[in-house]
Amino acid sequence: MNTNDSRNNDTDDRSWLDRLTQMVTGTPYTRADLEGLLELAAENEVIDEDAKTIMEGALTVGEMQARDVMIPRAQMVVIRAGATLEEVLPQIIHTGHSRYPVVGEGTDDVLGILLAKDLLPFVLNPDASFDISALLRSAVIVPESKRLNVLLREFRQARNHMAIVIDEYGGVAGLVTIEDVLEEIVGEIEDETDTDEEIHIRKLTEDSYFVQALTPVEDFNEAFDVEFSDEEFDTIGGLVLQAFGRLPTRNETIDFDGFEFRVINSDQRKLNSLRVTVLPKG
Repeated sequence: MNTNDSRNNDTDDRSWLDRLTQMVTGTPYTRADLEGLLELAAENEVIDEDAKTIMEGALTVGEMQARDVMIPRAQMVVIRAGATLEEVLPQIIHTGHSRYPVVGEGTDDVLGILLAKDLLPFVLNPDASFDISALLRSAVIVPESKRLNVLLREFRQARNHMAIVIDEYGGVAGLVTIEDVLEEIVGEIEDETDTDEEIHIRKLTEDSYFVQALTPVEDFNEAFDVEFSDEEFDTIGGLVLQAFGRLPTRNETIDFDGFEFRVINSDQRKLNSLRVTVLPKG
């Protein structure tokens, strides 16, 4: 065994422990304290930037609610309870999702969740009697105010992947999946069903919207009837970065030109998504 290598390894270990000890000597009493420790840990290479981003995302999830990440009602893909197999299969093939809310008379009447994989026996045997109600799984119902960290824990414990979000009046406000929650921790998760033609702007409430940071300024202007300049930046994310003067972190907000922009998802390189609220005039 090389004695010098052994001494070097011991030194490296002590150096790492010294840095870690220095960081945790003071007990963090506030979130700002904890974020400062994470920043120091990254600076001293105790953790890498990806780990830091995930830890910050985990902290942010504890402050976010289902309404912040849900797919709004208007964008939900649902299946009607009376649909035939011939009607259901093209819809599933076109959208490519794995789970679908099944509704009765209206979107507020959610009867359960249909898993696309449960249709495979009928694809192999099209002559079999098809009754969609016999295939339904129970729908998980959560309020808009449900904390994402609590929802994630419940998803894991019950092995659920989708929940229907309801408003204060009991009406369906949207739906949220476990992927939506995890993306707030680890960043955007792209799979084989994601396309470049995703919707850049989704309405959440009467005056707030989910906006992809890569939304072209021209599209933003058209959607909100404004005239932001696209001479310097092509995307709304570029305008927000300019307003901040730096790369903001999750949940940071800034107001300009009649809008509040809140960072929903970002990483160490770029903005991913925003929540845009139209501010009252005057």
